[in-house]
This record gives sequence, C-alpha cells and structure tokens, in this order.
Amino acid sequence: MNVLGATYAATVFLGFTNASAVQSVVATERTVFYGERAAGMYSRLPYAFAQAFSIYDSYGSSLVLVAIETLYAAIQTLVYVLLYSMIGFHWQADKFLYFYYFIFMCFTYFLMYGMMVVALTPGHQIAAIVSSFVVSFWNSFSGFLIPWPLMPVWWRWYYWASPVAWTIYCVIASQVADKTSPLEIPGRDPMPVNEFLKANLGFDHDFRVPVVFAHLGWVLLFLFVFAYGIEFLNFVFANGKSIEVMDMWKI
Repeated sequence: MNVLGATYAATVFLGFTNASAVQSVVATERTVFYGERAAGMYSRLPYAFAQAFSIYDSYGSSLVLVAIETLYAAIQTLVYVLLYSMIGFHWQADKFLYFYYFIFMCFTYFLMYGMMVVALTPGHQIAAIVSSFVVSFWNSFSGFLIPWPLMPVWWRWYYWASPVAWTIYCVIASQVADKTSPLEIPGRDPMPVNEFLKANLGFDHDFRVPVVFAHLGWVLLFLFVFAYGIEFLNFVFANGKSIEVMDMWKI
C-alpha cells in the first residue's frame, strides 16, 4: 500500500499541477488568437494543433516544432523519474521504460485536459473551477481510496473513465504485479503477490499492453476536443472582447 500510495500521490499531484499551470497561458494566447483570426492571420485548426504541440514551451510560442516540444516533455519526465528510485522499484530495463512511458503520458494527458477545459469555457477562472471538479472525481475513482473490486457494480464504469486510474493501474501492474513471492497476510495463509494484487486490487500484469494504448487514446481524445472547442466555440462578446481581455484591462 505504501508503493500504491506513493504512485497515487505523484500521479495526481504532478499531473494536476501541470493541468493548472497551462490554463492561464492557453487562455491568454486564445485572446491573441481571437484578434489574429479577425484579421485573417490565424486559422482555427492549425492554431489548435500548433498550440497542443507547444504546451511545454516556457515562452508560450505556438509555432514551434513538434519534435522539439516532445523533447521538452521527455526531459521534464526524465527529471521526475527520480520517483522510480525514491519509491524503490526494481531497476530493470523494461520496467523502467514502462514507468517512463506512463509518467510521460500522464503529464501529457493532464496538459491536454487543462487546454481542453480552457477551450470549452469562457476564461481560465471558470476553467480552473471545472477542472478541479472533474479531477476530484478522477481522484475518488482512481482505485486508491476504494479499489476497483470493492466498488459497487454500478460505479465501476467510472473507474475506467478516470485516466488517473489507468496510470496507477499500469504503474503497479508493470512494476510489482509479476512477482510470485509469498505475501504474509495476518490471519490468512500466505499468498503470491501477483494473486493478491489481482484478487484484492484488480491489477493484472497481463493487461499492460491495452493500458499502453488507452493512455494514447486519452491524449488524442483531449487533443481533438480542444481542437473542436477552438474551431466551433467563440467566447468573444458583443463589445468584441473576451473575458480574458476585460480582466486584463479591467473593463
């Protein structure tokens, strides 16, 4: 449970920090986009995808190469793989690569989610409220507070609708769910670690590959919803200003 708790805390805290940090930047750049679009300089979908692939740029530029931004994301993840040794996972090449991939995708889908919420709301203040509300559900149904096998049957669907649950699932499944050493359980007979995790927490080592593609699916889902919001939603009011502009100039 200590390993599970450390994974849960790192995933939720670092991920939500990324989602919150990107919202004000995206909201400000969307205000610029409104002005440039009115002047015929920006097109919606190219802007949306350029923005999505530049979320790691500290200067907020929307016209940077995807390869460079992916490298920034990889470096950010490389910093936080210190968690791998801090938690005490076994140093093994395939397990380390699994961990790196899932932390990288966790950062990415949280950032895409933060951008998506901004695209669907009038301003970053409202986006912060909405994102906090949704992440609280992701937190509750992540499988840490209440394991999946112990959830009521009619609520188990939301476990699979929480991207945080997928990340925690495969970090644990890829790191410790393959161990067959006996686990001493007070009041019960010893039980192999992999059988205990599968029976009590629902973690199956053989389910890793579908979870790999599920993470990619979450990233693409949030990306395309963000692009849809930029393409079809317009939060410019009759006076020609958005909430971000009025807040900036105190109008």
